[in-house]
Order: sequence, then structure tokens, then C-alpha cells
Amino acid sequence: MTDQATTGSKAARPDSRDLQELHETANELADVARAVTLPFFRSPNLSSDNKRPGGFDPVTEADRAAERAMRDVLARRRPLDAIRGEEYGEQPGTSGLTWVLDPIDGTRAFLSGVPSWGTLIAVCAGEGPVHGIIDQPFTGERWEGCAGFARHVSAQGQRPLATRAPRPLSEAILFSTFPEIGTARERALFEAVSARVKLTRFGIDCYAYGLLALGQIDLVIEAGLNDYDICAPIAVIEAAGGIVTGWDGGPAHRGGRVIAAANREIHAEALALLG
Repeated sequence: MTDQATTGSKAARPDSRDLQELHETANELADVARAVTLPFFRSPNLSSDNKRPGGFDPVTEADRAAERAMRDVLARRRPLDAIRGEEYGEQPGTSGLTWVLDPIDGTRAFLSGVPSWGTLIAVCAGEGPVHGIIDQPFTGERWEGCAGFARHVSAQGQRPLATRAPRPLSEAILFSTFPEIGTARERALFEAVSARVKLTRFGIDCYAYGLLALGQIDLVIEAGLNDYDICAPIAVIEAAGGIVTGWDGGPAHRGGRVIAAANREIHAEALALLG
């Protein structure tokens, strides 16, 4: 992902009026993606194609249709913004803002009937994500974050997001999507952290980032991510009081090796073990 594709040119942080428009647009995107994906979920006729010969990287018509629907909304509401989506790639823009879209993060879960998948929607400016949504259509949950605003909406209503208070690493809960994380070296570093925490769990895709923003867990550590996997979680988690970086402590919005933490204290303790 290039700087131009991620952020556009000479991007500035949106002001409050712009953020309101981005909020409204992002929620419309999430709404249309829900309407498209839910009829496919747990359908006996759902099929998939494999995007990675020699491995398994599935894509379904739900992925493609949801991204097309979101791009249609952006064409109407934000025609000057750039778009980067998992299924249809990059579309240039002139506004300095880029929408980073993952119509179904967790397609393996989607195929299996497990409601840990979600739709990820982010708006990126020069310094990375400025607004993000994690949406889980089946459970009806939506996490949203931007500067000064972080909320979780569910069937139980709306509540502000806040990450967990600092605690020793030995009391932490750690999540990751795949037990076979990254390379052998990356796996060894991950296991160094896993050996120190109270509980390690695997396999719930973007839902783990929502749980971190909700104050339920302390850490998510992953490797091999794409930008569209992490931009929306960064915006949500940072708005909730957490921190997301690369394993080197630098920016994470281009993907790769990522650590998301509930607070700076536990981030520093885990990061030291990641080298």
C-alpha cells in the first residue's frame, strides 16, 4: 500500500464538520453492507472461490457485492475521495482522504457460520486513520471511533467505548486470529508473550479488536495483516483509549506485524518481548 493510495496527496485532518459528514457516510456504508451480507450468511447455497493457489484465501459473492454497494454510496456521497478495497483495489481521488474497505473481514468464519466476521470501514488522511467502524451484522453490533468519539451500539443500546485499565501482563487476555501466526520467528516471539499472559485465545478475526475497544481484553497480536485489516480497528481502539502499533513500535496502518493494546503500560510490556 503506497502513501498515495493510503492517504491521497497533502491530506489534512478533517475538522468537526467534515467528521460529521464522514460519520454519516461511514454509517451508511455499514448499513448497506449489512443489507447485502446478511442474506448470504448461513445460507446453504453459499459458495466461495479461492484467491490463493496452494493455500486457502476464500472470497464469496457476499464480499464482492458488499464492496460494490459501498462503492456506490461513495460515488454518490464522496466522489472526490479515494477508495482502497480488498476485492476491487484502488480508485484514485483528489480530496486527500481515502476510504479503506474490507467488506467481510473473516471470510473463513463467514463460510463456517461463525459470527466473528465483520465489515471494516476506515477513512485515512495524511497521518493514518481518522475514523473507523467495525460492524458485525448478525449480532447487530457496531463499534465506531474518531477524535473525541467512541461508541458501541448493540441490541442493548449505545454505550461509550473505553479500553481496560493497566494490569500486569500476567493478568492479561491475549487474542490472535491464527495459532500459526506469521513466520517461525514471528511465532516464537508471539509465544514469548503468550507464555506470560493469563489467557490466550484464537480465531475471532476483527471481533477481537472490538472486544479490546470494549474493555473486555488487553491485547491483540497478529502478523501478515493488510491495511484493510487494521485501519478501522486502529481508529476505534485509539478513540477508546488504546494503542495500536507495529511490533517495532511504529505506525501500523499499512499492516504487517501489529500489536493492539488496551493501554500504554501493557503495550510496553508486551512490545519488549516482541523485540
